Amino acid sequence: MSPILPSPKALDLARQVLRIEADAVLALVGRLDGGFMQALRLILNCHGRVIVSGMGKSGHVGRKIASTLASTGTPAFFVHPAEASHGDLGMITRDDVLIALSNSGESAELLTIVPSIKRQGAKLISMTGNAQSSLAIEADVHLDAAVAQEACPLNLAPTASTTAALALGDALAVALLDSRGFGPEDFARSHPGGSLGRRLLTHVRDVMRVGSAIPAVLADTSLSDAIREMSRGGIGMTTVLAPDRRVIGIFTDGDLRRAFATQQDLRTLSIGDIMSPEPRTIAPDRLAVEAVEMMEQHKINQLPVVDGMGILAGALNMHDLFKAKVI
Repeated sequence: MSPILPSPKALDLARQVLRIEADAVLALVGRLDGGFMQALRLILNCHGRVIVSGMGKSGHVGRKIASTLASTGTPAFFVHPAEASHGDLGMITRDDVLIALSNSGESAELLTIVPSIKRQGAKLISMTGNAQSSLAIEADVHLDAAVAQEACPLNLAPTASTTAALALGDALAVALLDSRGFGPEDFARSHPGGSLGRRLLTHVRDVMRVGSAIPAVLADTSLSDAIREMSRGGIGMTTVLAPDRRVIGIFTDGDLRRAFATQQDLRTLSIGDIMSPEPRTIAPDRLAVEAVEMMEQHKINQLPVVDGMGILAGALNMHDLFKAKVI
C-alpha cells in the first residue's frame, strides 16, 4: 500500500487557518462593550459558583473556561447540558451564574434547561455567534462571539468559532482575576503540585539544613578544625559564629584556595583570620526562590540562614534547592 502524502497546498492551508483564527480573535476586541462589563459584575457579585455548559465542541471549550476560571480565583465547574436534564440540574442553585456556550445559540440541550435555571433565580450569561438566537434572547447578558467564517475550507467544522469562544473565556477570567486582586501566591495555592506552586509556596525554612546538619565553628577555631567541619557538612562551607551564635562570617572552598595562595603559615591562623566577614544571609521565612535569585545574582552557592537577630537558624546550598525542585 503506497503511503498517503500531504496535499501540495497543506502548508498554505495551515497558514490560512492561523490567519482566519487570529482575525476572529482580533475582531472580538472591538465588540467588547457594556455587556462584557455587566457579565463581570454578575460573576463578581455571585454568591454561589459559576457553572459553564455547552454541547459538542462548545462543551470542550466550556470545560477549559471553567478550569481557567477555577484556577484564577473564580469558583467554577462544568455541567453537561444533557446530563443536567437527567438530574445534574440539581447542581445549580439560585445563587449561581450559568455561562452557556453555543455558536448557533439554538442548542436544544441548553434551551431545554434554561427555563428551569431561570425559575430557580440563577443568572444566565450566553456566549454565542448569533445575537438574535433563542439563547442570546433568554440570557441576562449576551457575549457576542460571532466569527466571519470558520477556518475549515468547508466552513463547517467548528474552528475559528471555538477559538474565539475560548479567547473570550480567557478575557473574562483575566478581567475577573484582576478585579479580585488575585496574585501569584493565590495562583500557586491552586497549583500546589506544579513547578509554579513549588516556587511560590516553598520557603527557605522548608528546605534549609538545621541542627547538627549545619556546619558551624567559632571564630577562634583552627583552620584544620574548620576544614574538617566544612568537610563534615558537605555543602562547601562552614558558618563562623560569635559565642552567642550570631553569624559573623563564612568560610568556603574558595576562601581556602585564596588562603593557600597568600603563602602564609596556615598552621598559625584561626578561621577568624581568613573567613569572609559579614556574609550574605537570608531569613527562614523568605521564599526559596528568593534564595535562588540571591545566589545567582552574587554568584555564590551557599547561604547561612539567620533570624531577625542574626542568630544562625539554618544553612542552604544550591543542591538543596535543586533537590526541592525550586530550580
